[in-house]
Amino acid sequence: MTENEIATCILDKAFAIHKSLGPGLLESVYEKALEYELIQNDFYVQCQFPVPMFYKQVKFEAGFRMDLLVEDKVVVEIKSIAALAPVHFSQLLTYLRLSDKKLGLLINFNTKYLREGVHRIVNGL
Repeated sequence: MTENEIATCILDKAFAIHKSLGPGLLESVYEKALEYELIQNDFYVQCQFPVPMFYKQVKFEAGFRMDLLVEDKVVVEIKSIAALAPVHFSQLLTYLRLSDKKLGLLINFNTKYLREGVHRIVNGL
């Protein structure tokens, strides 16, 4: 599957979760629900995936953690906050660059309509 096809499936599951649970819960609840739904649909999902990074010849075993990495292609960063800030978009783009992934989804579940909280971030796709 391509990154775009995977992203479409991820978003279908995210919309179903938001419809069922609604806004206002902790990020961890949405993360686990999305992980569960994707695994149930035969996706390979890594949760809180540690990504090593190098800085001036020093290796950090867990430079950062991705909320979800789906099919080793799409990074999903989950939020449940009143409003996304520019730093959240920058954070995901940095994750994509450092992990050499091409597509990320920033999903803020704390919105009345989930479509308002979904953002695609690309890294040379």
